Amino acid sequence: MQTIEVLKQALSSLDPTQQQQLLVAGSAVAVGGLLTCYYRVYQGRKTRSIPTGDGWWGAGEKPQSEDEKVFSFEVQTSDEEIQDLYDRIDRTRYTEPLEDAGFQYGFNSTYLKEVVSHWRHTFNWKKQIAILNKYPHFKTNIEGLDVHFIHVRPPHREGQRVLPLMLVHGWPGSVYEFYRILPLLTDSLDSLAFEVICPSIPGYGFSEAPHKQGFNSLAAARVFHKLMERLGFSEYYLQGGDWGSLITTNMAQMKPQCVKGLHLNMFTSEQMGLGGLFSILIGRYLPWLVGFTREDVRRLFGSGGFMERNVYEILRETGYLHIQATKPDSAGCGVNDSPVGLAAYMLEKFSTWTDFNNRDLEDGGLERKFTLDDLLTNIMIYWTTGTIVSSMRFYKENIENRPDNKTAVYVPTGLAAFPNELMHVPQPWAKARFRNIYSYSYMPRGGHFAAFEEPQLLADDLLQFVKKVEKL
Repeated sequence: MQTIEVLKQALSSLDPTQQQQLLVAGSAVAVGGLLTCYYRVYQGRKTRSIPTGDGWWGAGEKPQSEDEKVFSFEVQTSDEEIQDLYDRIDRTRYTEPLEDAGFQYGFNSTYLKEVVSHWRHTFNWKKQIAILNKYPHFKTNIEGLDVHFIHVRPPHREGQRVLPLMLVHGWPGSVYEFYRILPLLTDSLDSLAFEVICPSIPGYGFSEAPHKQGFNSLAAARVFHKLMERLGFSEYYLQGGDWGSLITTNMAQMKPQCVKGLHLNMFTSEQMGLGGLFSILIGRYLPWLVGFTREDVRRLFGSGGFMERNVYEILRETGYLHIQATKPDSAGCGVNDSPVGLAAYMLEKFSTWTDFNNRDLEDGGLERKFTLDDLLTNIMIYWTTGTIVSSMRFYKENIENRPDNKTAVYVPTGLAAFPNELMHVPQPWAKARFRNIYSYSYMPRGGHFAAFEEPQLLADDLLQFVKKVEKL
């Protein structure tokens, strides 16, 4: 009753315009619920863990015994592969962009021609392969799939503690996203360093694509636990963003006894209930009442209000999601056949998801955070392996009823909230899902591709989180 009285007093202190804004903001919950249902549709009761189970995703029937050998892998190419790429690039048809459209309609074709010219005449794939191969690559067969991973051990330093860490990428990324952050984690002069394992999600890049329906984030989590076990690790840390965030969260739910800590640079809360509605209605005007900080208010409501930042902006940016979650094989056919189409489709995300304001720029702001060589290397990983369609299928496989959506996470958790992430989740909302938050950091800059954009910021936050867990 005391809370109700405080609420009444707070509402009575607002002028009619502010009260109307509250009503508009409240209606966002219904629209937001439609978007959230892509990821959270299961309504079961909370549990402390989810079953591990087993699976078989290889072609044909499961054999009686499986080969558990870990073998070295090297990225390779051929003159024929490169010439085929050039031939396809040379036959590209372009459409002229609308005047002053920037990236508002997608990838601006005027700038696309500049990117493609660099790709065709300057970019050296063989040189980039040498960079890819500077870290040790491996494969091992798990549940019928040849799973690719990078395994980097730190140099021996007297008195330095070394802890195992798995980094998991998302879409449209790859393990190459971690090449900037790997030396910061493994070749550190700090008292703590990491032995890092970076797997490719099955169906992405160098990991074999599933041959059967149903391979979702829970299956990926189980496969990655098996990978760590096969490498001899019984306890380890996890870090992820995008799909990597969901997969590592599932790993923490599935085998909490193995996960010493979970660090995320993208995270969600549970479906909005009355508490969520209350915080949206009141948070902008009385943030202290719902546990919001001033930074939460700035990121959630901004200059355009809650609806603009959290509903309309998300609607503008999630058309791809609905396509890939329904008809990935149809949508993927064209981009699997055209390298320029693939580049436009994927690189547009590296523009907009880094900063929504990049849509107003003719070049999409792509080279503000990335080099064209780095971006094209990521594209080439998808192109040369022919995995864009199988990567898109992962969206369809994850739109289903499943137990993890109502399963809390109890392992020590570190959350890095980057200001230009697609959605901002305040700590009070995150607590509903992550029950043991050791650190929650408002990062000063950066967007969706944190390891690629701001490797030093992410590495520092991860290190400080692990030190808190280890009590160092």
